[in-house]
Amino acid sequence: MDIFTLIALLIYLFAIGYLGYQGYRQTKTASDYLVAGRNANPVIMALSYGATFISTSAIVGFGGAAANFGMGVLWLTVLNIFMGIFIAFVVFGNPTRRMGHHLDAHTFPELMGKRYGSRLIQVLCALIIFCLMPLYAMAVIIGGAEFIAPIFHISYDAALYVFAVVVAAYVIAGGIKGVMLTDALQGAIMLVGMLFLLIFTYTQLGGFTAAHQALTDLAPSVPPSLAAIGHRGWAAMPAFGWAAPGSTGGEAVRYHLWWIMVSTIVMGVGIGVLAQPQLIVRFMTVKSKQALNRGVAAGGIFILFMTGVAFVVGALANVYFAKHETIRCTIIEEQALLDPGPDGKAPLTRVLPDAASDVRTRAKPFITYRLPGTTEDQPLHYLLKTPGVKVERGVDGGPDLIRPGHIAIARTVTLGTTLQGNSDTIIPRFINSALPKWFGVLFLLTLLSAAMSTLSSQFHTMGTAIGRDIFETLGGAHSTRTVLITRCGIVVGILTAIVLGKLVRGNIIALATALFFGICAASFLPSFLAGLFWRRMTRPAALASILVGFATSALWSVFINAKTAAGLGICKALFGTPTLLTEAFSPTWAVVDPLLVALPISALTAFVVALMTRPMPADYVTYCFGGPKPVR
Repeated sequence: MDIFTLIALLIYLFAIGYLGYQGYRQTKTASDYLVAGRNANPVIMALSYGATFISTSAIVGFGGAAANFGMGVLWLTVLNIFMGIFIAFVVFGNPTRRMGHHLDAHTFPELMGKRYGSRLIQVLCALIIFCLMPLYAMAVIIGGAEFIAPIFHISYDAALYVFAVVVAAYVIAGGIKGVMLTDALQGAIMLVGMLFLLIFTYTQLGGFTAAHQALTDLAPSVPPSLAAIGHRGWAAMPAFGWAAPGSTGGEAVRYHLWWIMVSTIVMGVGIGVLAQPQLIVRFMTVKSKQALNRGVAAGGIFILFMTGVAFVVGALANVYFAKHETIRCTIIEEQALLDPGPDGKAPLTRVLPDAASDVRTRAKPFITYRLPGTTEDQPLHYLLKTPGVKVERGVDGGPDLIRPGHIAIARTVTLGTTLQGNSDTIIPRFINSALPKWFGVLFLLTLLSAAMSTLSSQFHTMGTAIGRDIFETLGGAHSTRTVLITRCGIVVGILTAIVLGKLVRGNIIALATALFFGICAASFLPSFLAGLFWRRMTRPAALASILVGFATSALWSVFINAKTAAGLGICKALFGTPTLLTEAFSPTWAVVDPLLVALPISALTAFVVALMTRPMPADYVTYCFGGPKPVR
């Protein structure tokens, strides 16, 4: 790490520490710690909302997904702005703020519990949040660690630990005020960083028209594995359709990519944002409807820059790697062999000189090399050797040159990954390879900001779920102890995210994020929406909707969805088959996101049970919507 990088990082950490300290100084009560005393500046709130919404999972994870799947991922930007900003602020924002203030709710579970007069609902919401949010936190922390590790030449595990400790320090101390102040600074850094990223990318690729034409021309380079599931090039949407029941071979998977992209990536996050607890609580930190309205424009522009730039750059990274990348290095071996395993899907390992003949036959050739400035004790770099790779040996001690000619995902295939590569490393690799070194430092701060702003809110939400919504609700403890228990909950959440981040790595960021957003939407959105706008909604209906939505999402993920069911292995262990889908059903169901099934069932449950059960007391419902508190 050079002196410039060190100075920039120290200035950044000092600013974060100072703002965290200011949050600590301004935190005098539980209300200050949990909802910033309900008088947050609207610009601070909007930047905090946006910075919390957009994390390394959006920039690194979904940017990598765009590199794999193409510009169609930009539909997520459209849905993010429409749902995550316009609908969230204009439709949900003020009713949430008004009801939260009137009921003196400090957290999302507390708002739900007080709206329905049920401690059980409050505790249930808190348990779902505390148990599942580490999945999302894991995705964010992996995104940060994947970029930090190569920049500072430290191990992936060390990057996880350092990252988590820095975030924990100001969240535990400063509460939501510290979180929102640092979020605002981080949001500003993210805007600058993404603007520079867009400009540099188009400059590197010859301008807007040339870059996009080159991306269109790359369509014949789509890997066969992606073409088989409907990939038609990075400038086109995948093939749309629905496989007939009993389809086999290519017919069974022809439309898989469209459903993965639209149902999981676009709709999973685009709709799920409306039911994110760490975002909903932001609405309860401002004091007026006007303050919320002032945040719409700022939030929309912020989301456009964050997600739009990440997805465009992710797709265009294919053009850079295929047409422009030149590696200046010292070549160590031109024919190193890595073994993908008998099925070709295992993590790649070095082939030893005495390996069996079948291992050497299935092994793939790689070029190993060192970059300038690296030492012999640092790991070698690996490049998959294909006929399109061009090598020029250096003359008179000069550096060797390699022109890989690979698409983005192929450039991530290395020792320890599978032959399918790791899309989570595409954006970090593009930044380190294509852009000036000083920009790598700026983008490092951008990614640190994105990850830290989201992680801080996630950890704060997990902590309040334990401290405020479970401990205080069940134990009736005095609020002075709530902050202590909340801080303990934050520590538990951090440790859980670190453990998950160590265990699960590779092509996981976008999937884990979409899965968490989808489960939140199916579990919370119908009862949350009805609680704000439908006075006939009842306590049993809300409870049933939450339970049915959560259970349907979980069961679909464990027994039907091919990706999650195979990863968890529960269905295989219980029934001897990866999923419970039979030939009587379309194989397309295997890639339909749980959200598309669970959310309608959850909403229907809420509506039917509400009509079948006794209405809540009229005076209590009136109280929830701004009337006087009933006398019991």
